[in-house]
Amino acid sequence: MFPSGPSPLLRAPRAPRSSRQHRSGPGAFTLIEVMVASIVLVLGITTSITTLQRGFQATETARHYTFAAQVMQSEMERLRLKSWAQLQTLQDAREATVSVPAVSGAAAGTFACTRVITDQKTDMKEISLISTWKGYDGRPHTLRFVTRYGKTGLYDYFYTSH
Repeated sequence: MFPSGPSPLLRAPRAPRSSRQHRSGPGAFTLIEVMVASIVLVLGITTSITTLQRGFQATETARHYTFAAQVMQSEMERLRLKSWAQLQTLQDAREATVSVPAVSGAAAGTFACTRVITDQKTDMKEISLISTWKGYDGRPHTLRFVTRYGKTGLYDYFYTSH
């Protein structure tokens, strides 16, 4: 009887295994795969560190804007209580520096707030408060509050930032 399968003589010859496949085995990684994985890992770590730094910078900037706004709002409220004659005295004295409370941390001593009072009309003055400071990255920041004070009183103010 003949065997049911193909004859051993008719089978296709097997390709010999390379020495590298034989040594490393089927579960090992090639050098290229390890290098690609390392590059992906380095890029992931680098972008997460950069994102973290930007987040800290944004938080620091927001804190300083809040601090500057609080200082200027306090000064604006103090000016609301002054009479027309007292404002005229401040304007004539050209006293432009606003006292800023002590700040702890990296920004200590970098805050400055100035006051500018100008005549708009006979019975109206414009009061501008300008806060400046240097941020974490060394860039200058400015926040400005502006209001108009009528001889009959001060009603509201608005602010802009740059």
